[in-house]
Amino acid sequence: MSEAAEEQQRLRVVVADDQAAVREPLAAVLALSDDIDVVAAAANGEEVLTAVAAGPVDVVLMDLRMPVMDGIEATRRLTGRHPEVAVVVLTTFADDDSILGALGAGARGYLTKNAGRRDITRAIRAAAAGQSVLDREVQDRLLATARARVPAPGQPLPEDLTPREREVLTLIGQGLPNRGIAEKLFISEATVKTHINNLFAKADIRDRADAVRRAIEAGLA
Repeated sequence: MSEAAEEQQRLRVVVADDQAAVREPLAAVLALSDDIDVVAAAANGEEVLTAVAAGPVDVVLMDLRMPVMDGIEATRRLTGRHPEVAVVVLTTFADDDSILGALGAGARGYLTKNAGRRDITRAIRAAAAGQSVLDREVQDRLLATARARVPAPGQPLPEDLTPREREVLTLIGQGLPNRGIAEKLFISEATVKTHINNLFAKADIRDRADAVRRAIEAGLA
């Protein structure tokens, strides 16, 4: 592989956290990955927007509670101005307002700071590829919130969904990540991703959080 091609494949990441004691070690750990370059570090939402405008940037790893401009507002402005840049939230907060606010603002991933390096790098890669990754605690909260807000199941799904696509939607609704779905159905993760892409296209599902909601409404979870 040429040097230019290798450079093109590397993901350019901005790390945003108001605490230097978190921001700097996190940037250093991510820089150890073969396919990630930390191109900037930010202490608030305004610094994030400045870094992305200076670009190019592929993914922002975003804290939520920051001074000057918080992570939700920064995510909202960022996804509006630079929709090609993915946002993965990394925060200590997993309450409903934080989760729904961040996902509603356009974040593609949501992790708590209990996540390890492998989980964080996996979420960054997934977000850059247009996929969503949610912490298990976050998935559980979304499931509980969705179940409380949906008065009765039964929203119909497209008739052309295959039995396998319905199985995948059911398992997404139960909070399983792609790897868990693959193990449950004895198929590869690549095959799971294909089913999810087809499912999302047929059912007009935006992201994984939307898929959880649709599974619950359809009585599959």
